[in-house]
Amino acid sequence: MANKNFNPGLDYARELDQKDPLGSFRDRFYQLESDKIYMDGNSLGLASKDAEEALLDMFNVWKTEGILLWNTKGGYYFQYAREIGNRLAKLICAGENEVIVTGNTTINVHQMIGTFWRPTKERYKILVDDLNFPTDRYAVDSQVELKGMKVEDVVKVVKSRDGIFINEDDVIEAMTDDVAVILLPSVLYRSSQLVDMERVTKEAHKRGIYIGWDLCHSIGCVEHDFEKIDPDFAIWCNYKYLSGGPGATAGLYVNKKHFGKPVGLAGWFGNRDETQFQLRHKFDQAPDAIAWQTGTPSHFAMAPLNGVLNIYDEAGLKNVREKSLNLTAYLMYLIDTTLLEYGYSYNNPTDDTKRGGHVSLVHNEAYRICLALKDHNVIPDYREPNVIRLAPIALYNSYEDAYKLVEALKTIGENKEWEKYSAERAMVM
Repeated sequence: MANKNFNPGLDYARELDQKDPLGSFRDRFYQLESDKIYMDGNSLGLASKDAEEALLDMFNVWKTEGILLWNTKGGYYFQYAREIGNRLAKLICAGENEVIVTGNTTINVHQMIGTFWRPTKERYKILVDDLNFPTDRYAVDSQVELKGMKVEDVVKVVKSRDGIFINEDDVIEAMTDDVAVILLPSVLYRSSQLVDMERVTKEAHKRGIYIGWDLCHSIGCVEHDFEKIDPDFAIWCNYKYLSGGPGATAGLYVNKKHFGKPVGLAGWFGNRDETQFQLRHKFDQAPDAIAWQTGTPSHFAMAPLNGVLNIYDEAGLKNVREKSLNLTAYLMYLIDTTLLEYGYSYNNPTDDTKRGGHVSLVHNEAYRICLALKDHNVIPDYREPNVIRLAPIALYNSYEDAYKLVEALKTIGENKEWEKYSAERAMVM
């Protein structure tokens, strides 16, 4: 699918902003000082006024109620993770109590692999790809080693043909009779490829294989219909597109057909409500996704997410997705018409049905260009070996932001400004 028809010039960008039905939501988010252009919302979303209000409200409940907060508002705060989970479920078309806010991404991978991977002599392999974010693989390998098995014997890796994209045909071909569980990303964090989740899930289920998805780089940006996709489980973080705050409690989905399946990691907040405070030493598993909670949830790490979901309720994920696709298409148009002569290109899909929410800008001097961009008041995101991830977020980035970003990249390219910077890698970039 070709990029949409756009026009050049700053006036055109401003015209798009004037017509933007989501433009007013920008004022609900705190912009960075000095009018910095923030293009890193796919790593950490900006703070919103709604998130701030929700966090302060939570602090006030603690301040005024103390331990009594568990019984305030009919047990609302005792069930806080469930309440927010059911709000999140609407973003992926999941059913009631299929989503719980708990843990972090890595712990939730451990939890799901520990639950769904019960190796037998015939089925014992875990199928993964070689492009997913490393933490998923660390957790998978750790689970294998905890069972006294060898990673090289158990973990089956589908290798990318080009180091950029996953080929769904290769994944399906790798679904042999010895595969028990599959874990894949919905959107690749480097290239922004949106995998055909429905097709891959159906093929896994035809072969009796459990399959789960990492939604870290899609939730809050891409529309998912879990009623149609019907995966067995999913995990994700809530601090990227969803702007739940640094270290926000993560999300976990378990298909209702697996309710009652013994959890991989049991903890007291996964116990049935009615017997939880009887403090028995035998786990009485909750009857739904609540069972996959472990320890006491962090309300301060959940409250900002609860606040920002008000914005999603008002804006509508369908509208967010539409603007996200248009913003990234516009950014690609500007790259094609302005930057190619300076050695820039991109390696993300142009097809709307196959692209997540960011553009993967490629340049041989990507790292040093990122440093130069920061001196142009642009906050990008770098990924080895040569990718500048640019994520114009639908709720708070403008078309003018995209235009000014490209103008900065053009200036850097014209003057080879990257030569002023060291190529030595910083700890965080």
